[in-house]
Amino acid sequence: MSHESAPLAIASITAVLKDLLGNGLVRYSKITRLGDVSVSVLPPDRINLGADESSQLNVFLYRVTPHTKLLQKSTDIKKTNRGNSGLVLDLHYLLTAYGAQDFHEEILLGCAVHLLRAASVLTRDTIRKALEPASGKNGKNLVSPARTALSSFELSDQLEEIRITPQFLSFEDMSKLWSMLQARYRPSIAYEVSAVTMTVEQ
Repeated sequence: MSHESAPLAIASITAVLKDLLGNGLVRYSKITRLGDVSVSVLPPDRINLGADESSQLNVFLYRVTPHTKLLQKSTDIKKTNRGNSGLVLDLHYLLTAYGAQDFHEEILLGCAVHLLRAASVLTRDTIRKALEPASGKNGKNLVSPARTALSSFELSDQLEEIRITPQFLSFEDMSKLWSMLQARYRPSIAYEVSAVTMTVEQ
């Protein structure tokens, strides 16, 4: 993994999740019959609700923690490459379904759970395809500078395996989370993505 692009590791994981869910919803469109559905990566308080609420999934990174299992193995984190130390992280996401019509939220949440269960381990091929330049996917160049930067990141070359695991928060913990976000509750499930290595040159 290039040290210069290491700061893009966290955003690259979010981009992979968005791509995985977006492509999956397209494949499920004949089954779900929901019409146009989008996937966003916004803070929940920035999602339009009420009359302007659209059918969508939102993936929000709400917490970053050290990957404790690898921290217990000092040899794994002290030197991941010659002269380089690795910071190994767990990323915690809140996946939320929105919809102004009956059953849309439940259908979308069900699709998301099914998709992430099928992709519980992010393979190198999945990561490469998700982060490839947008112009390589659809022939269009309408992409933000930030997304262009992510397309050059070598996340698939990181040393550790990346896993997606559902985290079933208690009602109290989920209530605290939504209260902290200062947003109106919608059906949600939390996920942990681990382990993500950020290599730091010493």
